Amino acid sequence: MGQSETKSSRKGAKKRSGNRPSRGSASKKKGNRLADTLDRHVLYQFAVQGVEAEIDFIDETYHTLRGTFPKLLREDFCGTAHTACEFVNRRPDNRAIGVDIDGPTLDWGRENNVSQLTSDGVKRIELLQHDVMTVKTEPADVIMAMNFSYFLWRTRDELRNYFKQVRSALKDDGIVVLDCYGGSESYQEITDTKEVEPDDGITPDFDYIWEQEKYNPITGEMRCRIHFKFADKSKMKDAFIYEWRMWTLPELREVLIEAGFKSATVYWEGTDEDDPEEGNGEFTPTLEGDADPAWVCYLVAEK
Repeated sequence: MGQSETKSSRKGAKKRSGNRPSRGSASKKKGNRLADTLDRHVLYQFAVQGVEAEIDFIDETYHTLRGTFPKLLREDFCGTAHTACEFVNRRPDNRAIGVDIDGPTLDWGRENNVSQLTSDGVKRIELLQHDVMTVKTEPADVIMAMNFSYFLWRTRDELRNYFKQVRSALKDDGIVVLDCYGGSESYQEITDTKEVEPDDGITPDFDYIWEQEKYNPITGEMRCRIHFKFADKSKMKDAFIYEWRMWTLPELREVLIEAGFKSATVYWEGTDEDDPEEGNGEFTPTLEGDADPAWVCYLVAEK
């Protein structure tokens, strides 16, 4: 795994809305298992990503802070550039730069996501195969690193150096947007399963399985895996494997300030009035969160 796909929301977490993914009936013919015919990137995009909700949050937050909408987005660890393409689609003057070290994943994104943009949209997005620690790009209004991709840095020094690089790549009034997850369940060696119902008329319903395989409480290091299971009982095991450090919000906020950002604000999700176990999709800045067993939030740092 390079600096591409990462995990997303977990069962029980107050998560961003926007997950979607159904493809014909499941075939049970020997040698034609769904697990052997479906594309892991397609499944990931349906099961893990909520790009519309992410860009909604970025637009709303940037507009609140700056009085206008961002025009240039850089998506670090962009993988298939699904989110960058959503940003380009929003307004005719939006531009995006996607950065990832994994060439084959970028190629998949060009073929399957960038190709779906208008001819003008294709001109407004650039995908770079490069290390996010050393890449040089045009100063951006917003730099985002989603699905906890930056958790791959294991030490404070590594994480601080990355945040310094990000800060230097922003415009003077730019912001960085990250997501983070935590709660007591985040440190347990458990497996959660979620049913996913795609809406593209092609991909079949499937189970998204998030496995927290190993956690070391001394170093904070964790190994996680994503599997997919289908109606024909076949399973795509180890579709994605992650080895990272479980960072806490206090640590992240401290390291962002150490890297030179003037603020590091947590945006916490509210609770659904009809179901107190679920989030309402509304994230607001706060210094106080609920001690939920599993949560997902945003972290916004201003240059």
